[in-house]
Amino acid sequence: MIAADLLVAQNIGFTIIAAIMVIGALRVVTTSNVVHAALWLVVVLAGAAAQYVLLAAEFVAITQVLVYIGAVMVLFLFGTMLTRARIGAETDLNNKNWFMGVPVAVLLFATLVIALNDGFGDQRLPSDSPVVSTQQLSDQIFGPYLLPFWALSFVLLAAVIGAIVLSRRD
Repeated sequence: MIAADLLVAQNIGFTIIAAIMVIGALRVVTTSNVVHAALWLVVVLAGAAAQYVLLAAEFVAITQVLVYIGAVMVLFLFGTMLTRARIGAETDLNNKNWFMGVPVAVLLFATLVIALNDGFGDQRLPSDSPVVSTQQLSDQIFGPYLLPFWALSFVLLAAVIGAIVLSRRD
């Protein structure tokens, strides 16, 4: 009985977090202020971290918060501030033919659903999944992918330097 109650609570938590994420994602694409869009994206990324907590993957949740919210969003806002972009509402961002994207989005969503259904069908995750420690997970991530991880950090450093160079007043 207790496990069934936990599953119901987990489903309710998932639904609430997913609804907040969907609202945040809609606000990302509908707001006309770039900084507000970035802050709504923080809400969506925090929701993803909360979903990881529901899955009892605390290491991945903390990594989500540190890497995406802590680093990428700060870098995005830093770049926005340094490149002299307009901060207020921008009316010229929307294309007049935006409504043509709706059928394309519906078609892509239907294609995704069909592909996932054909690929996985009625398969279920195994109930006796092995428990992986944080050390094993970090060894699997940073063992073979350490060099690309460093390369990405240099690309992000170059982006910050580029933003500073573009924002300099000569």
